[in-house]
Amino acid sequence: MSGAGRAASQPLALAAMMFAVAMTFIDQTIVSIAAPDIVSELGLSASGMQWVVNAYLLSLAAFFAVGGRLADLWGPRRVVVAGTLIFVISSALCGCVPDGDYALTWLVAFRATQGLGAALLFPAALAVVVAVFPIERRGRALALFFGLTGALTAVGPLLGGWLTTWTWRAIFWVNVPVAVVALILTALAHISDRRRDEPLDVKGALLIAVGMGTSVLGFQQASAWGWDSVATWACIVGGLAVLYVFCRYELRTRHPLINLSVFRDRAFTVDSLVLFFAMLAFVPVFFFASVYAQVSLSASANQAALYLLYFFVGFAIASQWGGRILDKRGARPALKTGCVVGAVGFALWAGKLTDLSMHDQWPYVALAGAGIGFILAPASTDAVNRAIDASYGEVTGITQTVRNYAASVGLALFGTMLTHTMTDNVVDTLQKRGVPPDQVDSVAGDVTQSITGQADARTPTGDGAAATTMRDAMSSIRMDFAEANQWVFYGMAVALGIGFLCALRHPGGQATAAAEETPAQTPVRH
Repeated sequence: MSGAGRAASQPLALAAMMFAVAMTFIDQTIVSIAAPDIVSELGLSASGMQWVVNAYLLSLAAFFAVGGRLADLWGPRRVVVAGTLIFVISSALCGCVPDGDYALTWLVAFRATQGLGAALLFPAALAVVVAVFPIERRGRALALFFGLTGALTAVGPLLGGWLTTWTWRAIFWVNVPVAVVALILTALAHISDRRRDEPLDVKGALLIAVGMGTSVLGFQQASAWGWDSVATWACIVGGLAVLYVFCRYELRTRHPLINLSVFRDRAFTVDSLVLFFAMLAFVPVFFFASVYAQVSLSASANQAALYLLYFFVGFAIASQWGGRILDKRGARPALKTGCVVGAVGFALWAGKLTDLSMHDQWPYVALAGAGIGFILAPASTDAVNRAIDASYGEVTGITQTVRNYAASVGLALFGTMLTHTMTDNVVDTLQKRGVPPDQVDSVAGDVTQSITGQADARTPTGDGAAATTMRDAMSSIRMDFAEANQWVFYGMAVALGIGFLCALRHPGGQATAAAEETPAQTPVRH
């Protein structure tokens, strides 16, 4: 690609890719806001609705690595277009779900194909941005990419609340105009594809899809099945065993799905580890902060979304700053700074949760967001810059798989921590108010499940002694929930502290552009 051609396509290419991935970020949070309306209209059970949410995340986890590899083999532009079409068609079909017995099957199936589209789309879109921008400008470009697209995760609840007042189906249909804009901009950008004339490792793709999907399912269902459940550990251990087989197979095959030798680069390994520990906090914080705001602060869904915007103010500003640090000094100082700022921010935020004041918390919410902002773009960009043989799609698939897996682990671990602590707190509260010992555990369990499962803090009705006590105890239970969340947020601070210890092992320096073009690649112009 000539320098002039590359320069001319940069703004349009970046805009096109941001519009394309915008749908995938919004859909991670928008569905949860519309869940009560979906359940009510279609007559779904709470567990059925959970599968509607999980189907998307499971598919995303299972196929991210495949999407990254296909971007290398077929060309990132083609895979972006294919992923966008799969995603938007699936979105439209989700919005057209019929009433009746097949509603749940319909929704789960097309939410899964949505996840497949997103898994194809995101690594390919990132590979396009990486290929279009020269290495010396890549940090700022990807900082803008991650900053704006990451902020869209906070837009999801706001947009969902507004659209749901019309119809919950609109949360899926809104993807159609976004996809149209993305496809038009992609065509206008005249992006040149670079592909590899190699076969797809089908066996490796099946192994990683089964391994990732099964283990993530175990983490997702741990709160419902219980950590003492055989099914939970069968999924987690079985999935990890399949991933071990996958790694052994990849080391022996000639054209692997993932070139595991990239982990011999210490900087790449450290980037991946820091991303893992940062993502333990980044994705789960949306759920826990949103539910906390609605339960403990008595905020509406839209007010809870505004609460999360404080996080993204810090995130967006630090993302740009982190990108500049990467371009000038490499990833190491940005990663160290981000882990320290994030750990301090989450710890201070945790300490303020029991004040039950949104106004008093916002500086610490923004500080926590800034910590993640310093980490996300520099770690992801540095990892891609160190790709073997310019395999940008493949390496992006690896880093996104790490991020998504960490999010699943974080939701499971912190969710369990919240549930157990909340139950213990409510038991103490009810015992102090004279609830009979034979009813305490049952009532406390019901309260915890109601709150942590669907942000439901409605006052119980009825004339029984337990219901009357519960109505009198609601203010105390809101405080119990705030105290339980403190353990979760302190846990997030610890995760970033471990990330800092990993960042200290980063060798520093910057990747070079030496491997940008290799004979193994065949340029294909369109």
